[in-house]
Amino acid sequence: MAWHQVARTLSEGDNHPNEDACGFAGDTAWVIDGATSVLEPLGLPASSDPGWLSGVLGAELAAAAGLHGTRAVLAEALRRVDRLGSGLVAEEAVRFPSAALSLAQLTADGVEVLSLADCHVVLREPGGRIRHVVASLADPNAPAMSREQLAASRRSRNTPEGLWVARREPEAAEHALVVQCGRPELVTLVSDGAWRAVDLGLLAGPEEFLDAVETPIGALEVQTALRKHQAAIGEKADDATILVLKPAE
Repeated sequence: MAWHQVARTLSEGDNHPNEDACGFAGDTAWVIDGATSVLEPLGLPASSDPGWLSGVLGAELAAAAGLHGTRAVLAEALRRVDRLGSGLVAEEAVRFPSAALSLAQLTADGVEVLSLADCHVVLREPGGRIRHVVASLADPNAPAMSREQLAASRRSRNTPEGLWVARREPEAAEHALVVQCGRPELVTLVSDGAWRAVDLGLLAGPEEFLDAVETPIGALEVQTALRKHQAAIGEKADDATILVLKPAE
């Protein structure tokens, strides 16, 4: 079982650099949305700490993709990230970069979808049924929050009181939302920056989004329309990623 790529678009937001990543290996696909630094950066060897995590985590997900089950894949990838992080920043966890993440792994009778925080997965099952999987919005009131409130939210992540995200703790995999779906005709994995096309009313919802991105040109047109609309309304653009796949024949 393996994925076939239909479309892949990444658009850098206004913060610079791009801190999203996406990819697939064998039966497992992913989208990663690195959380822009709010706490004091650690200075990891990349353009930014979240960019380092997105790049490294993507590589480690590819290395772990042969494991059975999305929780097992994510836990192993995070163990590898933790080992790499230990060599750079010892046991620092609170200031370690974090990310929202979604995984989709083909199974014998369908696809298993894992979600941590606010990346989106939309798929069309046989018969046309649309499934939309997203775990939890990360700081949905962020525009109205002070920097200290945002920092407090980050410090509480991966604790009983806070939001669980992909950071360096393998146990985050046990806190993820996992949903079993039918074998998809088409699936898209989307960072929340690209999902703004739905939030802003450019597309009516998950089904219209999936229909719009089912070709490479369609996915690019969604990204372009979103950026033009954000510029027109003066909204600060976030990194936006759309990965569209179907099971290989």
